[in-house]
Amino acid sequence: MSLFHLQRYADGDQIEVAGTRVRLKVSGRARRVSLRLDTTRGEVVATAPSPRRLNEAAAFAVERTDWIAAQMARLPDAIALHPGAVIEVQGHPVRLEAAPGRARWRAPVDGDITTLTVSGEGEAFTRAVVRALKAEARRVLTVRTEVHAAAVERPMPVVSIMDARARWGSCKPPRRAGFGAAAEVGRIRYSWRLILAPARVLDYVAAHECAHLVEANHSPRFWAVVKDLIGDHRPHRDWLRAHGPRLHAFGRD
Repeated sequence: MSLFHLQRYADGDQIEVAGTRVRLKVSGRARRVSLRLDTTRGEVVATAPSPRRLNEAAAFAVERTDWIAAQMARLPDAIALHPGAVIEVQGHPVRLEAAPGRARWRAPVDGDITTLTVSGEGEAFTRAVVRALKAEARRVLTVRTEVHAAAVERPMPVVSIMDARARWGSCKPPRRAGFGAAAEVGRIRYSWRLILAPARVLDYVAAHECAHLVEANHSPRFWAVVKDLIGDHRPHRDWLRAHGPRLHAFGRD
């Protein structure tokens, strides 16, 4: 009898297959057992339609060892955020430095590059860098959202920052006022990792989500709104497809 039939797994359990972490997940929307690569966490996810099929998902992962190895080989190495590291923020180089006190951005001086200074050592330093990048992402994306929302003549939505694994942004259009109820303002969420992309790519995502304030779909009318806002969106979408995994590698264990 297979060991996977003796083992009882729970949603979120982890197993190791050929040196790779495989996380077991239950999804009511799944119709079958499947595997996918989570580029954010640098792990493989084995999904089952129900808890009783998690052992089947674990066995399937073991059977697909070669596939898992091939997917992990394609994954960019984790990019550590440590003092002295140089990263790109909106397409410009930024050097990370450690010093006591609050996070500080210093503009280039005498041919030097921009610096981001935060406090802490080791994991504390990494967390401080991520907090500073999230704050900058919120600031920049709020500004770009305000610009594009005004262009499509919609009220400014509530902007928040997330670390989504599957999408760069999401939009909940405003709810129309009903009987005795006030209209609800729209809400847009962005991945903070967009701050690590070129400014035009970040701006494309902001335009994309603001277009959803007008068209809550991906119809030709929706893409016409995007085109009116930023022109041809395809180079920016292609950039995210090509370089997205690398953005998810920043700060990954």
